[in-house]
This record gives sequence, structure tokens and C-alpha cells, in this order.
Amino acid sequence: MFLLACEGRIPRFDAALFADTGWEPKQVYAQLDTARRIGAQAGIPVRTVSNGNIRHDTLNPNARFVTMPLFVKNPDGSRGMARRQCTGDYKIRPLKKAVREFLGYPHPRRVPRGVFVDQAIGISTDEVHRAKDSDVNYTRNIFPLLDLGMSRSDCLAYLRERGLGDVVKSSCLGCPYSGNSRLRFIRDTDPQAWEDLVQFDKAIRHGSPRATAQGTPLRGEFFIHRSLLPLDQVDLDATRDRSGSAEDDDPDGCSPFSCRSGHPSTTTAHQEPAGTDEETPQR
Repeated sequence: MFLLACEGRIPRFDAALFADTGWEPKQVYAQLDTARRIGAQAGIPVRTVSNGNIRHDTLNPNARFVTMPLFVKNPDGSRGMARRQCTGDYKIRPLKKAVREFLGYPHPRRVPRGVFVDQAIGISTDEVHRAKDSDVNYTRNIFPLLDLGMSRSDCLAYLRERGLGDVVKSSCLGCPYSGNSRLRFIRDTDPQAWEDLVQFDKAIRHGSPRATAQGTPLRGEFFIHRSLLPLDQVDLDATRDRSGSAEDDDPDGCSPFSCRSGHPSTTTAHQEPAGTDEETPQR
């Protein structure tokens, strides 16, 4: 979608925003540099927005535990999934903040009715059900790929024609929605990131460091992988996991406006209350 705007096939953007979790694959940051170069030639600035480093914040004993949709093995052996709030905190919230600043009405100033931006979101025809109106009045969601009738395969072909066929999806390295194929990619292309991910998986096993220090640890165990196994024990080369699910049954990763919510189950995990304000997206 960004390239389409740079080439003039869709209306030019005033700016492009990248919400950085602080813990993305190295290939994503390389793509960001490429986008900045292309955008500079077309007069479209690419701005990074952030609400912190999700890995650091998750393991910080002095901070609220980041609510990621981690898989939970309950004491009775049943499976659960923690709440997902990371997309709202690390993607949508900083994007909304940037839009407000762009309009000249930073929080807590009220944005006057009728003042808004058109926010272009790259949802293709394969995911038309994810195309929804904004939940705030100061943004109006538009979907250029849908207007052009472009599918995911059309987008991939378009990228290949421009020598950009190896685009990696933006998603934090520790995203529990990562299938075996994405985890294999991390393992095989970036050993340092893989080791970091394995250590993170071990570190979150018993929940929030702050809650543990306060004597209220997780009543169960957290895992990144849906097999409920330590990441370094998972057979990532298998095409099916222990539940019998094929790796392609679950698309990898998430994005700000098309993150899969999964099928969360009630768990016995200790959850610290999350703060809410008008910048928190509705779910």
C-alpha cells in the first residue's frame, strides 16, 4: 500500500507510521530503512512511533506485566490463553497518539467534531471481514487495497515485480501467534534473536516478575508455543503439533488493525489490572 502511494497509483499520503514494539525481527528494521528511502524520494515521510520495548517491559519487575496472549498450562493440566492487550498498548495507542499530534490536538485536548485524518489500512480482499470503522471520531479508516480489489497474492506479486518479494511481517519476536514456520525462520536466520527468544520463554514461565516478588505468582505456567513445551524443546520442523493442528492453520503474527484475537479461555493466571483511558481501543 505504501509503494502504491509512492508510485501515485493511490492518493499520496501525508505520512506513514510504523508502530515499533522494540522487539521486531532484524529484517523488519531493514525493510523500514528501505521504506524510508523510497518514501523520501516520493516525499512521504516514514515516522516510527513507540510505547516502549515490549520485551523489556514484560520482564521488568517494577512495571505492570505486559498482557500478551501467552498459552497457559493450568495446574489441572487444562489449556488456557492469557488476555491480549499488547496490540492495543504497543501498536494502536502510539498510533492514535501520533494522529492526535498530527492534527494538533494531543491528549488530553478534545479533538473537535469534524476534524479527522483518513487512515489508510492495508487489509486485502482475503481479510475483508477485518475492515472496520475507527472507534474514535478523529480517524476515518480507508482501505485502498480493497478499493483496488487486491488480494494477498496480488500484493506479493506486486512486491516481487519491484524486487521486494522477501518482505517479513511486522510482529514482535515473542508473539504467541507465531507458527512453526515463523519460529523456524527466526531460528535459521538470526541465531542471536532465537537464543534471546528461548531465554524470554523461560523467563515468563511463572508470570509477572513483580507479581512473583509480591507473593502472587502465576498459578500455572506460561508458554510462547501452543504445544505448552519450552521453546527449545519444540520440534519446529514438524508440520503438525501435538494437538494435530497443521502449522498453516494459524496465520503468523499480528498487525495493528488485523490482529487475531484467538480463542481465549479462562485461566488461573494472576492478572494485574490494566489501566484504561480514551486512547485504549475497544475490543
